[in-house]
Amino acid sequence: MRLTAIEGSPSLEIVNLVLQRRAKGEKIVSLAVGDPSFSTPKEIIDAAYESMKSGEVHYTSSYGIPELREAIKNKVRKKNRIQAEIENTIFLTTKLSVYAVLVALLEEARGGEFEVLTPDPGYFYSEPIVLSGGTPVRYRLGSEDFSLDLEEIKRKSTNKTRAIFVNSPSNPTSRVHSKDELEGLYEFCQKNRIFIISDEAYEDLVYGKEHVSVGSFEESQPDIVVSLFSLSKSYSMTGWRAGYVVANERVVHLINKFLEHTVTCFPPFIQRASAFALKNCENIIASFREQYERRRNLTMQRIKEIEGLEVNHIEGAFYAFPKFNLHKMNSIELARNMLEREGVAVLPGLAFGPAGEGHIRISFSGSIDEIEEGLTRVKTFFSKEHMLAS
Repeated sequence: MRLTAIEGSPSLEIVNLVLQRRAKGEKIVSLAVGDPSFSTPKEIIDAAYESMKSGEVHYTSSYGIPELREAIKNKVRKKNRIQAEIENTIFLTTKLSVYAVLVALLEEARGGEFEVLTPDPGYFYSEPIVLSGGTPVRYRLGSEDFSLDLEEIKRKSTNKTRAIFVNSPSNPTSRVHSKDELEGLYEFCQKNRIFIISDEAYEDLVYGKEHVSVGSFEESQPDIVVSLFSLSKSYSMTGWRAGYVVANERVVHLINKFLEHTVTCFPPFIQRASAFALKNCENIIASFREQYERRRNLTMQRIKEIEGLEVNHIEGAFYAFPKFNLHKMNSIELARNMLEREGVAVLPGLAFGPAGEGHIRISFSGSIDEIEEGLTRVKTFFSKEHMLAS
């Protein structure tokens, strides 16, 4: 019954339409999906290969192999300033971790029911909340700059509020929340014993600002902050489904029980490669970030040349979230018409919540050539629409 209450993934819907059109021989440019154009670095692939050759192809602990958990602990202590121990870590793909964390938090929900606040516009957290038995409650981000509005969060919080999602750098808005914003949220949640679920999948893709982990405000081991991390974007490992959670021991224990009775564990060779990446590949992150920053600059420049689009400064991740002014169509119609008429795919802003209407999400995770061609087609579409309007 819960599955019938949720919608399919908007991004995968667009992916399927793109694949269908390409199967017919059409040249479609996709600016819709956040999948890096880079291959996984060879040394990470080699680490997985050597692991397989050595016989690491059997079950592991659901928590993850010791080497990986140690690498996670060391990384978050040094880089994120989170005072974690091995007992605060567990390995699982970030998308699954959203659901697993919610199931874990449901165990101690007040009165057997709970609400979870999620940003609007924001990533697709509402569906996992429904699947876990909770009620999603959207809180509006700042209307102009997508900043955290603490007063809005306070207004939306009730005695049923179990957790609040925060995503920085943000998908889709690219906003990197400041230390002051996050510290204010932490102090409110600490006072009211509300969990913060901090999605930091894009932590390494920040341009000219500092990424701050909410978990760094906790003076000792994790307590109310549950931090979600991913290797997908930082190391171009989207297909590996590699990520990890840092949380208090009780939450980690409950997530482990969830994994024991669902996936059992994750492939040991992927875990070994992930440990290698966390310990040895910081230089690769820097190289990827430099190339994404060039693509960010190109994307902003090209969007500013398009009459009918207005974009904020892109602070992080690899998305632009421009506002459009074609009043005769909504964002879903706009995305479909753009794909149908010009062969370029973007995501409709409405997919990210009611406050996303009037926007489209443009990914610049692809190659320079794809970005150039895709935005040329976007410009052509808007030029034609303005000619018709006049």
